[in-house]
Amino acid sequence: MAVRMAARDDAGMDPNAPATPATPAAAIAATAAAAGAAPIRVFLAEDSQPVRERIARLLATAAMCVVGEAATPQASIAGIRDSRPDVVVLDVHLQGGTGLQVLRSVRAAQPEVAFVVFSNNHDDAYRRRYLADGASRYLDKSTEFEQLAAAVSDCASHHRSGLHRRVS
Repeated sequence: MAVRMAARDDAGMDPNAPATPATPAAAIAATAAAAGAAPIRVFLAEDSQPVRERIARLLATAAMCVVGEAATPQASIAGIRDSRPDVVVLDVHLQGGTGLQVLRSVRAAQPEVAFVVFSNNHDDAYRRRYLADGASRYLDKSTEFEQLAAAVSDCASHHRSGLHRRVS
């Protein structure tokens, strides 16, 4: 009885097997590309330039488009109004104010915009406050960084479909 084995390359991988994305962000990009979906438009409201750059790199690997960024509440509100993103990645602490100012102002004027709060502040009181005021998700930068692209994608799809679901 002959046993048929799949051909393998030098690394022991089946060269005919479909490629598996290496990261969650790459998996999101592959799924969006296969579905022919328009890129998710994201605005970054974050006071730290290095953190904004890191977030932008992560989201770019998931075929998301950063349409604007700002470090202050006032600049964030104006930038969100002008760029009309699908999702805002929002820090709790901004230069000269808070993310809550941005959330409240934008939710009142543009309820179709989803918010993913992304902060180093993991206090439950902050989480409850932001979710109660309209954020869709609240992630901790120090422990949930790699989940950001999936959270943004999830929030965008729910807001695009009219399902404004909130998840901690």
